Amino acid sequence: MITDLPLLFLIASSIVLTILLTAKLKLHPFLALIIACFFLGITTGMPLPDVVKSMKKGFGGIMSYIGMIVVFGSVIGVFLEKSGGAMRIAQSIIKLTGEKKTIPAISLIGAVVSVPVFCDSGFILLSGLADKMSKLSNTSKASLYLSLSTGLYTTHTLVPPTPGPIAAAGNIGASEYLGTIILLGICFSIPVLFVSQLLSKRLGKNISIDKISEFEQLKNDKLPIVPSLNNAVIPLLVPIILIAMGTIFRFVGIKNEWLDFICTPVVAIFVGAILAMLLLRPKVSSDVGDWFVEAIKVSGPILIITAAGGAFGGVLKATLLSEYVAQWMTSGRSDDILILLLIFVIAAVLKSAQGSSTSAMVITSSLLAPLVPALGWDSAIQYALAVSVIGGGAMTVSHFNDSYFWVVSQFSGMSAKDTNRSFSLITGIQGIIVLLLSIVTWLLIV
Repeated sequence: MITDLPLLFLIASSIVLTILLTAKLKLHPFLALIIACFFLGITTGMPLPDVVKSMKKGFGGIMSYIGMIVVFGSVIGVFLEKSGGAMRIAQSIIKLTGEKKTIPAISLIGAVVSVPVFCDSGFILLSGLADKMSKLSNTSKASLYLSLSTGLYTTHTLVPPTPGPIAAAGNIGASEYLGTIILLGICFSIPVLFVSQLLSKRLGKNISIDKISEFEQLKNDKLPIVPSLNNAVIPLLVPIILIAMGTIFRFVGIKNEWLDFICTPVVAIFVGAILAMLLLRPKVSSDVGDWFVEAIKVSGPILIITAAGGAFGGVLKATLLSEYVAQWMTSGRSDDILILLLIFVIAAVLKSAQGSSTSAMVITSSLLAPLVPALGWDSAIQYALAVSVIGGGAMTVSHFNDSYFWVVSQFSGMSAKDTNRSFSLITGIQGIIVLLLSIVTWLLIV
């Protein structure tokens, strides 16, 4: 099987092929990603049965994680939209922050929510707010979607107890320094969020959302009486609180079968969906079934595109990329700043190649772990900076093979091309900011 530089060239070529097929030839992203899977598997010399096997494994793997979450999250979103609950929440946020502060407000909401909740789930749960806030504040809809998505993305890779940073800390032996890692992650998140808000505002102005978003197309012209704020918020807050509780319980070592069950993301969001159906009911009881069917229609296109991205990631994982990265890393010099740069590049390559930030953080930290004793790192801030650099690399860059990219694109209504030149660009800049902050902090403090 092909390895070394030719492998990197073929991976880059497969990504370019996906971009050309979707942006230039207007092929559906699902077909483009499947074609890229076959292209990469065959050209790298992978046995043909393994190409199909790795595609199926990646397809099924991502569906097992996000499949039911998308469906149940869509139920919450549709019931919020059609009942007027999203309008009620948007009105309350606008009243609290003022019309001129909707972009930082929705960014901060996303950053807070994404600490206990995966950014995919958070965007699904909160994306319905962007359209309403846009109409109430006369703010660019695309700017709000970008601000929300990048706000969620920031803490997803920087602030434990999100799984990626937790796993990275554990792999390099920094579990006892989680307090420092959390504090540093929050400190780094502040400038990253500020820059992403500015970029979201600027880039969003140039994006016209011609395509109707998955939730906006379900808009009911004869909207029922707007529900109370409590009824509108509860279906959103309950799953977020349950997932956060599960994370805290795991962190402090509390083990209980029923608590573990109810705090599992799929179960927590299912509870939110049931609450939405109970608290945000239509005037006519028979419409409950119709609204549920609408939610299934919303989730379908998102699921097939996301699963195709998982298939592409499965083929990438079946190549010799990980072995090549390991050799590359162990051949590097021992200078601390060069090591930080190397860690960042490895995480960024893995993220850009296979799509998952969490996987990129896990793999990079696993590669780093054997080198830690030789590096002589012995302080909490050194370990925390290492985790932050890994997180920054795992931000860079979210694009066509990332399930979150397609969740943002489909739920916002932005085209893949517009999402790539705005959201993907911002994620790259976010990662570079984290790298620069880490290097400066290392030079000043370590």
